[in-house]
Amino acid sequence: MSRKRFPRLPARFALGALLLAVPLLLAFLGPLLAGPPGPRAASFTAAHGQPLGTDFAGQDVWRQVLLGGRSVVVIALAATVLAYAIALPLAFAAALTHRTWLEELLMRPLDVLLAVPSLLMVLLVATVFEPGAAGLAVLVALVNVPDAARIVRASAAEAAARPAVEALRMQGESWCRIAIGYVARSCLRTLAADAGVRMTGVLYLVATAAFLGVGVDPDAADWAVMVDRNRTGLFVQPWAVVVPALLIVGLSMGANLLSDAGLAGRNRAGVRPLTTKGPTPQ
Repeated sequence: MSRKRFPRLPARFALGALLLAVPLLLAFLGPLLAGPPGPRAASFTAAHGQPLGTDFAGQDVWRQVLLGGRSVVVIALAATVLAYAIALPLAFAAALTHRTWLEELLMRPLDVLLAVPSLLMVLLVATVFEPGAAGLAVLVALVNVPDAARIVRASAAEAAARPAVEALRMQGESWCRIAIGYVARSCLRTLAADAGVRMTGVLYLVATAAFLGVGVDPDAADWAVMVDRNRTGLFVQPWAVVVPALLIVGLSMGANLLSDAGLAGRNRAGVRPLTTKGPTPQ
């Protein structure tokens, strides 16, 4: 069975890396290659020297694509990393503690946040103050903390209940060594699967917020804004909508394919748990 499945890993990994690399390269290198703006032409036309034609404002679509990826990618990546930076310590602390009151104190406030839809929370905060790009990343990260913490906590609680963890405690191992050296390693498969799905959700939320004018200027070069502003000319000049939409989809699919490829490789390689100094009870 392993021989039949072995060829799938390189193909899946290569496809995921390609889908992820294209939007990332355009996002980070695009502004360096965009060059100065040229003269505006008629809206939604295929002008000479503009391979993707013009957008609703007569601007070169290819130049807008080169300029518009950095905001989406940076905000989505920053929000995902920040969400896990907050969720992981909370989840591991709740899973490893023997104090019920502490677990309730850490997890129950997150249930309150789960009751409010993520986009509604972002819009409510945006009505009070203009978040900007950094503020949008923080908002998206905070609304993703509750469900990320619950998923990680459920996986960590199963690992924390194993006899090996009790043996490590009896040997005097530190909390950080137990949490990172054993419990976190046991949760890697769950973390990898959740990271791929969460990246997709974060991209969706960031793009939707950009559609509604939250976190980006209305006239900014942004892939999500391009899709929204050029949708009226979809059947006249589709590249202004299709190209930025495909780049966002490729970023999401690439992250999930790499996550799946990593899980498949981990299943084959196996995980070596943190060893104890003495015999571990079965």
